[in-house]
Amino acid sequence: MNTDRREGMKVDKEKLKRLVRVIAQKVGMPEEKAAFLAELLVKNDLRGIFSHGTVQIAAYARIMRDGLINPDPQCRIATDSPATMMIDGDGGLGYFAAFRGAEELIDRCRKTGIAVAVTRNHGHIGAAGIYARLLAENDLIGYVTSGHQLSLRPEDSIMRAAGGSPMSFAVPGGAEGPMVLDFGAMHDLYEDSPHVSQLFELAPGLVFRSMGLGFMCQALGGFLAGVPVEEERAARRYQGANQGSLIIALDPGSFIDTGAFKHEMAAYRKLTSHMRPMPGYDRATLPGVLESEREVDFGNSGIPVDEHHKAVLSEAAAEFGVEMPF
Repeated sequence: MNTDRREGMKVDKEKLKRLVRVIAQKVGMPEEKAAFLAELLVKNDLRGIFSHGTVQIAAYARIMRDGLINPDPQCRIATDSPATMMIDGDGGLGYFAAFRGAEELIDRCRKTGIAVAVTRNHGHIGAAGIYARLLAENDLIGYVTSGHQLSLRPEDSIMRAAGGSPMSFAVPGGAEGPMVLDFGAMHDLYEDSPHVSQLFELAPGLVFRSMGLGFMCQALGGFLAGVPVEEERAARRYQGANQGSLIIALDPGSFIDTGAFKHEMAAYRKLTSHMRPMPGYDRATLPGVLESEREVDFGNSGIPVDEHHKAVLSEAAAEFGVEMPF
């Protein structure tokens, strides 16, 4: 889980964009695609989603350099119908296929009421909230999940079968923006997570619900996208292109006037902001409120980069012969 980072040196967003863009270009990504990737990673930093922000460029650059991921993917619509599509990511990072899928769904959903994209043959899509948020900003309800290649053995814990378990829901709101829930169902239950045994003891129902969500992520975002259960059955040109995603867009206007729905969401946000906060917190907020506030704050004052974040970027910059801009 990302925590609210306020300490650390403040770095202008344009400097981080430039750093990501130049590193990506060093490993063969064309300038336009590198700028697109930089924009999305910096957006995550601005929202405080640091785990899926600019720190990721270090790993991405290495897998592109090593030939595991295509640095210049040519995404295409592989199968198509008025309300569904399958997008092939051509072995590249999943951002390109998933973003195109979300964009393509907007007009289709307005015509059909619901539209669905599945993406395949690509790597990491980053934060699922990127794509759900895009739909909500266009007055649609969004759901996004992703799955990846598993490597399961009978001696492993069944908890490993839940995979990476990312998912995001987004609902259009009023003038203050959408409600966006973006999370990993299993992120407190991995083998190296610090409180796994306590969670089993204190809240077994919570653990089983998290595992169930993880299994569903793998089925809907992985198997539905052609990622096989057994790794030996996978046939890939780029070995790092081992993920898929599911993106669903729903038009609230099919059921209720969209303006009226957004009015209710705005009223909901206002009312809940005056309620008693959860224990240990000083504010009551709906999902996505803090991210929207950080985006404004960090956009003006700079993105807080802590020592770990700086070290990862500095090492990548040195490795790829790029000058650190801060």
